Amino acid sequence: MIEHHLDDDMLLHYSAGTLAEGWSVAVATHLALCPSCRANLAMLENVGGYFLESQDAGKDDVTASWQSLRARIEAGEIEKVVPIKKHTTANNIYPEPLRSYIEQAGGLKWRRLGRGAAQMIIPTDDNTTTVRLLKIPAGQPVPEHSHEGSELTLVLDGSFSDEVSTFARGDVEMADGDLMHQPRASAGKDCICLAVTDAPLRFKSRFVRWLQPLLGI
Repeated sequence: MIEHHLDDDMLLHYSAGTLAEGWSVAVATHLALCPSCRANLAMLENVGGYFLESQDAGKDDVTASWQSLRARIEAGEIEKVVPIKKHTTANNIYPEPLRSYIEQAGGLKWRRLGRGAAQMIIPTDDNTTTVRLLKIPAGQPVPEHSHEGSELTLVLDGSFSDEVSTFARGDVEMADGDLMHQPRASAGKDCICLAVTDAPLRFKSRFVRWLQPLLGI
């Protein structure tokens, strides 16, 4: 069961088409795995449709209405569950649309990072983010790090734990410069993640920082 979801603000931007391609790939891939977020997205699209029909409303009125609606949802006054749109779900580790991006790149091409870890950069037309697949060997940690910008990590297979929680298939972790963590793949199975960043990671180790340009992380 997915326990860590996308927040409403990111779903709202995705619904409005204002997310950069890199973030959108991760959001759409999570939606393929998560019925709860698909339901939230459908609700936001319905709300957006209502605002579009209310052409006479000013920008401030729309903002106030959205804030009021979100407060009512969080207070439990409005039920979040709405009919779920049809999405391509994934029995495969790599659901759509991620699978198509991998195929367009010529298939899985893992690049070794050392100690069994590997990555694959997913090409996009978005020059504001980096999209990559990460493979972390079972039981192994990644170097302790923080972030120059924002990072979205979506678990596709296996699981990992860090200072925040444990994240399994379909779970999303959002991180920024306020979080210093050292994710560790759970024992027994390699952890495969989709990670999107808009700035380089900030590693605690000087040695890893020295290697960073060579490894492309």
